[in-house]
Amino acid sequence: MTAAHRRSVPLAKCYRLLNHGPTVLVSAAHDGQRNIMAAAWAMPLDFQPPKVTVVLDKSVWTRQLVEGSGTFVINVPTISQLDVVETVGSTSGLEISREKDLDKFKAYGLQTFTGEVVEAPLLEGCAAWLECRLMPEPHNQAQYDLFIGEVVAAWADERVFSDGHWHFEGHDELRTLHHVAGGHFLVIGDEVVGKVLERVDD
Repeated sequence: MTAAHRRSVPLAKCYRLLNHGPTVLVSAAHDGQRNIMAAAWAMPLDFQPPKVTVVLDKSVWTRQLVEGSGTFVINVPTISQLDVVETVGSTSGLEISREKDLDKFKAYGLQTFTGEVVEAPLLEGCAAWLECRLMPEPHNQAQYDLFIGEVVAAWADERVFSDGHWHFEGHDELRTLHHVAGGHFLVIGDEVVGKVLERVDD
């Protein structure tokens, strides 16, 4: 995706970028270092101001960068990026940095762009991006590995998200991924429309 298709999403609607439960990639940067990792447990939390949560295990380097910088980005990858998701989700950015003096972005040729507010890189080719400012909750972070972020800017590919709604028809390569454990992924399906049932009184 080029910048031509990237559009800002009003913060009042940004929760909808995560409401369908996609697998996400969390990126962070601090003190000249940066990393990106896959996360299956991320969700919207609140509307005003918009907040999201993500689980970052104590063992991952991205967590240290988030805690150091106080910011992070949630990237929403597409089916075309499945290999990227599996790669950054199964490799250690800290080990790559120590062994090769690289980060995952350089090691795997990942293209990025700069957002409006946070230092963390945004991964090109995704369906959506949320720039977040960490809302420190030491107890939740230490006890449950649960991080809360206030969304301060949001973006989406207008080909599949506009007017506050996802619409993937005709763009199968941009459908989002959904991890269901054990390295097994599903892809978002088609829209279905229901109707409100009429009340039946006895």
